[in-house]
Amino acid sequence: MTLPSAFKRIELHLARSKEFPVGSARHGYRLVAPLDEDGRIDLALWKTHRERCRVHRFWQGEPDETGYLVHKAGGSERARWVFDYDKTRVDDDESGYRLGAHVFAVGEYVTIRGEDNDYTFKVVSVEPVR
Repeated sequence: MTLPSAFKRIELHLARSKEFPVGSARHGYRLVAPLDEDGRIDLALWKTHRERCRVHRFWQGEPDETGYLVHKAGGSERARWVFDYDKTRVDDDESGYRLGAHVFAVGEYVTIRGEDNDYTFKVVSVEPVR
């Protein structure tokens, strides 16, 4: 099945922080998600192709993880996007800070809440899914 052209492969690398003063290309995510014309996640398109909206987490020194980009409902104030690596557990989800409002364009930044910390990531590529 061919995905609509709105689907993009997005790569995020860890931005500069105390722990990583120059950032790190060995810590990040690769996402496949539909983006609207403004570069934001397209909720309507996600709903029709949710099984194809994937996330791959790579973190040096840890096993890679593969999961899904999931929208947790709850109205405009409580709705959120999460990375879900195991559908049978809720304690493994990583949530994005206002991820639905972020523009996914090269050079932009997004924050992801991991198991024990919040990390900021830089968007390093946004390419069509082939």
